[in-house]
Amino acid sequence: MGELFIIVISSMLVSNVVLSQFLGICPFLGVSKKVETAAGMGIAVTFVITIACAITYPVQYAILEPLGLDFLQTIAFILIIAALVQFVEMALKKFMPALHASLGVYLPLITTNCAVLGVAINNISDGYNFIESVVCGFFTAIGFLIAIVILAGIRERIDHNDVPNAFKGTPIVLVTASLMAIAFCGFAGLV
Repeated sequence: MGELFIIVISSMLVSNVVLSQFLGICPFLGVSKKVETAAGMGIAVTFVITIACAITYPVQYAILEPLGLDFLQTIAFILIIAALVQFVEMALKKFMPALHASLGVYLPLITTNCAVLGVAINNISDGYNFIESVVCGFFTAIGFLIAIVILAGIRERIDHNDVPNAFKGTPIVLVTASLMAIAFCGFAGLV
């Protein structure tokens, strides 16, 4: 149980996929203009990463390794992730059309989100068992959700403040993300 707790804290805060590993920067910066949209993207990514970790583990150990096809790991994982994203996109389009429209092009880009693929591959390379892999995937995605919602909240507040012309737009967002990354380094002492 202690090992799972360490995985939870490490995945979510210490080794935050966006702020520490710098994976998934595109949706992190692109969809973080409004808290509602950022939360929707975070939930979609959480679903995809968690299910991807649950599916890629047995694919790796039941199909790829026994058949000596380890070299196809990246391709197989990308295909699994692409199928999951299509499922999420269809579900959002049917049940939450407003969120689907607000996510726009960033929803299909979850397929190429390096955070999703990175977590699945890291779980295998770290030697996690099935439960540890799914827990790591879920809490890594929760860490992504936390980071993107915090950035969106800060960006909403920045819009109502006086920002020097040189920092308006992307520069202030990058400075903010950098400061968040530095702040998350403070969690390193937890594990």
